[in-house]
This record gives sequence, structure tokens and C-alpha cells, in this order.
Amino acid sequence: MPAFARPMFRRALRDVFALAIASAAMALAAAPVQAQPYPNRSIRVIVSNAAGGVTDVLMRASAVQLNQRLGQTMVIENRGGANGIPAAEACAHAKPDGYTICLINHGQMSINPVEFAKLPYDADTDLVPVAHLYFLVEGLFVPSKLNINTIAELKAAVKAKPGAFNYGTLGAGSFPDLFLNWLNHEWDAKIVGIPYRGGGPIAQATVAGELQIAKMGVGNFLGPMEAGTVKTLAVASPSRSPLLPRVPTMDEAGLPFPSFGWWGVAAPKGTPQAIVDRLADEFIRLGKDPKMVAFFEKNAVVPSGMPPKEFAAFLTADRARAKTLLAFSNHQQTDYKPESK
Repeated sequence: MPAFARPMFRRALRDVFALAIASAAMALAAAPVQAQPYPNRSIRVIVSNAAGGVTDVLMRASAVQLNQRLGQTMVIENRGGANGIPAAEACAHAKPDGYTICLINHGQMSINPVEFAKLPYDADTDLVPVAHLYFLVEGLFVPSKLNINTIAELKAAVKAKPGAFNYGTLGAGSFPDLFLNWLNHEWDAKIVGIPYRGGGPIAQATVAGELQIAKMGVGNFLGPMEAGTVKTLAVASPSRSPLLPRVPTMDEAGLPFPSFGWWGVAAPKGTPQAIVDRLADEFIRLGKDPKMVAFFEKNAVVPSGMPPKEFAAFLTADRARAKTLLAFSNHQQTDYKPESK
């Protein structure tokens, strides 16, 4: 190459390299970013009960196993009180990206929409069913020091002393509150409802004698039952519980209350279906694990494992049962009023 042409060649070569680099940069900028697989960070789980209750304990045990399956940490956030309305509201208004999910129950999804108008969430449109997890085995409990051993004795006691017996609820219109209203109507009694933020606090209050009657998941009372500080008068279950084979069912004891408690998982509306399906698969697989099944049964819950479509159909049927329950309890729909802070 002639000497005089070498500088021009070098400049042209630099221009070619510069153009190639610029073109490559533009191509990279224009190319779609490859999404990271879900999940790639921690997942918030909103639990509508105080820490220490059976639902909280079960979710924390489940989270330990799911952390390993998902490769990320599930962070439990307890938002107790008001029949789960603040918890459902927080979940419904969260970003629908799969990093906020919530435990839901019969109160939030079936009873609240019938019981209250102007809820801060819409149970039909704001929350997407992920999986039905389990049914609760509930018990009707009294402190042992009351020396009440049967439902008949309890009925006689509350009728003999109107207004002297307190009963634990989760707020006005909650599932326990509906049972209280139904029971007062059936017995023509005046049992007083006291609101708490979860089954754990209700169990503690029953042992302490602040409450004379409680109807909650048996798992909340395992410690007091073992210690002999409470008595179980009946269980709310289609058949007797293996944990309490000598305790009659509510039907056997003459209290045919027409509903059973349950828990499931939901996500905010708009959460991608692929993420909903992934979470459903993991929760359902976990519910079939023999060790977890044994743990659930030990805590008086019966695993179910319904996938999204089956769970959605169950919710429709459960809403109909809630309407029947409210009719039995003589409830009229009222406007929801948030608890004062």
C-alpha cells in the first residue's frame, strides 16, 4: 500500500469498527430483555391471624418447605383482626407480580361479602384463587375450672346467668361471631362476644378465664388440652376427630351448626396465570407430602389440595352456604366500618 494511503486506510478502519460497535449496541438495546425465572426474590405471605395461632403455625411450617422448593424465602406478615378484612384489602391492592400472596378463609371470601356492604376489597374480582389448602377441625372449649362437661351443662349455665359468659370472636360478622349469634338465638341466651385478633390470643384468654367459651381450630388449644386447663365439649367436624375420639361432634351434641372452616391461598387480580399455576402446584405437592400430612393432622386440619378451577367452584358453593348461615343467624347486611386505630 502506498505510504500516502495508509493514514486514510487507518481512519476508514477505525470508522468501520466504530460503526460496528454502535450497531451492536443498538441491537442489544432493541433486543427484548430475558425475564428472570419466577421467583427471583422473596415472597410476602399475608396471614389474617395473629402470630402463634394454628393458621400462622401451619403457614410458617409450610413456608420452610416451600422456601426449599422455590429457592426463595417466604416472609410471613400477620394482619389480624376485623374478620380478615384488612389482610384481604392489603392483598387485593398489592402489585400482581407473584411476590405478594395471602391466606384466605371462609370469613374473607364467603361470609364478608354477604355480611357487609362497601367492603374495601371485592372477593369475586380482586383476589385470584390459587389453591384450597385444608379444612379446620374446630372445637367448642370452656376453661376446666368451670366444671362444665357437656353441651347440656353449658346451656343450663348460660341460661341461668344471662350476660355472665364471654365468648371469643374475630370481630363483628366473623365466623365465630356468627356462631355466637346463632347460639344465642337457638338457646335464647345472652352470651357476650369479645373480639380478638386470632385463635392464639383466644386460647390464651380462655385459659386465663377472661373467656368462658371459645370455638376455634383445635390446633390452637393443643397445649391447654394437654395441660388439662380447658375442656373440649364438641368438635365441628363431619365425624369425630382422631385426636379426640371421645368428644362428640356438634351434631351429636345437639348443635347442628351448618358450616365448617377452611383455608386457602389467593393472589392479587392480574397475577400472571403461569405464576398462579406454579404456586398452586407447589402448595398442592406440599399438601401431599407424608410428613406434612402428618403435621397437618396433628394440628387438627384436613388437607384438601384443590387446584385453581376447582377452588373457584368451591368458593361459589361456599358463598351459598354462607347465605344460609346468615339466615339462620338472623343477620342483616350492614356497611363495613373499619376498626378505629
